[in-house]
Amino acid sequence: MPTKRSAVALKLSLFYVHFLDRRPLDSLKEAELLKVIAKKEKNISVSRLRDGRSIIISKRELLPLLQHELSKLEQEVDMVIILCTDDYPTLTCEKPIFYPGRIVTQVIAAMADQPNIGVIVPLEEQSRIALNKWKCVTNNITVTVASPYDYANFKEAAQYLKDYQVDFIILNCMGYNEEHKQLVRKESGIFTILPRTLVARIMLEYL
Repeated sequence: MPTKRSAVALKLSLFYVHFLDRRPLDSLKEAELLKVIAKKEKNISVSRLRDGRSIIISKRELLPLLQHELSKLEQEVDMVIILCTDDYPTLTCEKPIFYPGRIVTQVIAAMADQPNIGVIVPLEEQSRIALNKWKCVTNNITVTVASPYDYANFKEAAQYLKDYQVDFIILNCMGYNEEHKQLVRKESGIFTILPRTLVARIMLEYL
């Protein structure tokens, strides 16, 4: 998750929405962080700590931490946004939960039948996960890598997807920002979807 308030929060704050930001890794000490770092696991997630460091997390270790924070948070809020495009189907909450990953896949599915999509993910290890995730929408999926947390080559990723003549490009992480989107769109000339801003627009309908 980004260290600064996300575009979701910034957009909704214009409508006088009060935000409580909870991050499951913030309460961990350095030695505890080492335990949740992914080693050989296939199910991983990438996040950014408040000190700016990025970390590759084992989902197996992350889920109980996330549920713990969620159980506390639901007592204080009216709804919850999971600021990650990964899916966490085992989470339980008494309040409505909005999952950006589900929102984006449903929007793309509604836009075209079997579209040729390009997906940009932060890590090479997430390519397989992205392919499995988007199979519910289309069989025509091209995945490439550019991390929002490092000095990634977004121009190269955009050109790669342009060469494959994809119909849409999805920046498949809440860490990507408007600058990343505009760069990819400029280099590729292809309609590019940023989950941050898409989720904000959906949330406005709920208010």
